[in-house]
Amino acid sequence: MACETKSWLVMFLVFLVANCMQHCVHGVSQVPCLFIFGDSMSDSGNNNELPTTSKSNFRPYGIDFPLGPTGRYTNGRTEIDIITQFLGFEKFIPPFANTSGSDILKGVNYASGGSGIRNETGWHYGAAIGLGLQLANHRVIVSEIATKLGSPDLARQYLEKCLYYVNIGSNDYMGNYFLPPFYPTSTIIPLRSLHKF
Repeated sequence: MACETKSWLVMFLVFLVANCMQHCVHGVSQVPCLFIFGDSMSDSGNNNELPTTSKSNFRPYGIDFPLGPTGRYTNGRTEIDIITQFLGFEKFIPPFANTSGSDILKGVNYASGGSGIRNETGWHYGAAIGLGLQLANHRVIVSEIATKLGSPDLARQYLEKCLYYVNIGSNDYMGNYFLPPFYPTSTIIPLRSLHKF
């Protein structure tokens, strides 16, 4: 009985600390900007206007998010949203699709639900922004940052201080390799050769 009471007390304290940390993160940002590359685990709205069935800008997604559905594939914050808050950013990093008017010097989220490292991954749902296109979008933003700061050298010096977050690749298995009716990847690359890495 005493052991059972202690475990409930420990669980209560863990939830209390987690709740306090969630609402008490304040301070100066630890890095000047954050760039996010990934799939649905990090997408914050890049798929909203794409011709795809892989979207999450409607209920029940976002029911616990202050702004409601935004295109995040969760009912609230994504893990990168939580990391962003812990790093001291005042606002969430905006998706590339909505960067007009936003401060790109704070960072951009390029992630796209259903995407993968391979360009064709996720296309059975419709359009997806694979890692290659995410990197191309980042080159556009880097060019804009160079214009804002006055030169490519100043942009490079600034970007060296930034944090880059990459969380992508699981869809290359689930949404490509294991779907031979849509993609020939499993006939090109044997599964046993993937385990060597």
